[in-house]
Order: sequence, then C-alpha cells, then structure tokens
Amino acid sequence: MAITRSRRVRRWLREDQPWLLLLRRDATAVITDEMITTITPADLAAMVAAKPGALDIVDVRDPEEWITGHVPGARLVPLAELRSDPDAHLDRSKPVVFVCSKGVRSLQASKLADRFGYDPIYNLESGTKGWASAGYELAHTTLAA
Repeated sequence: MAITRSRRVRRWLREDQPWLLLLRRDATAVITDEMITTITPADLAAMVAAKPGALDIVDVRDPEEWITGHVPGARLVPLAELRSDPDAHLDRSKPVVFVCSKGVRSLQASKLADRFGYDPIYNLESGTKGWASAGYELAHTTLAA
C-alpha cells in the first residue's frame, strides 16, 4: 500500500511546532503492513534539524563499515547484535531510524523492530551511500578498543 509519506512525517514534525512544513509535497514512500516508513536523506536531515536529539538513529552495519563514515548522531548496533536482543539495544521512548550502507539491512532491522512493537519506525532509503550522495556529510568516529 503506497501513501504520501509527507503526511506522516509532517505530523511527527508538527507535534510541538505546527509551523514546520519542511518536507517536499511530492515525497512518497511505501508503507508496508509493518508500518515502516521509508525516508529520504533530505527527510532525515529535516527531522533531525526540527527536533535535535529526538530520534534514535541506529546504524546496523558492521564496525568496519561504521568507521568509514556514518550519519551524524547515529549509534552503532550491528544487525547481528540487534537480532540477538532488540529490547536491549533500542529505546522505546523515541522514534527509531535504521540506517545501513544501501538500505537493505536497515529494512531487515525495521521489520524486526516492528515485530517487537516499536513505533514509529523509519528506514533510511539508500543508507549512508544515499546520505553522502545527497550532499550530507558523514561523521567519522573511532571505536573504543
């Protein structure tokens, strides 16, 4: 079932700030039965700018991929670790955005979070590659030994 994503994301943006209408009117996403919203890099940037710290951005790539660059504000939870115990790694008090390299593993993580009752769930379309291609900078963080 396809719906206009901008309505759902705008509703999230406008909860405290009704003047925020930051997303393009023609933006669309596929909403599956799991109620996972696929968002573009521009959508994520707008959401982060509108409510800094309000999202739980979870990068599900491996540590070797993480150190090459990630979405600013994201935290690393490799998909294998997330699968082993989602409740130990996710925050139910915030909307969660899953990110990977191209969007495949993050969609798997989104479906897993949905099965465990998390809501709302966002999947970053085209992952960190799309984020960088859209002109947004990647953060570089070293991992603790």
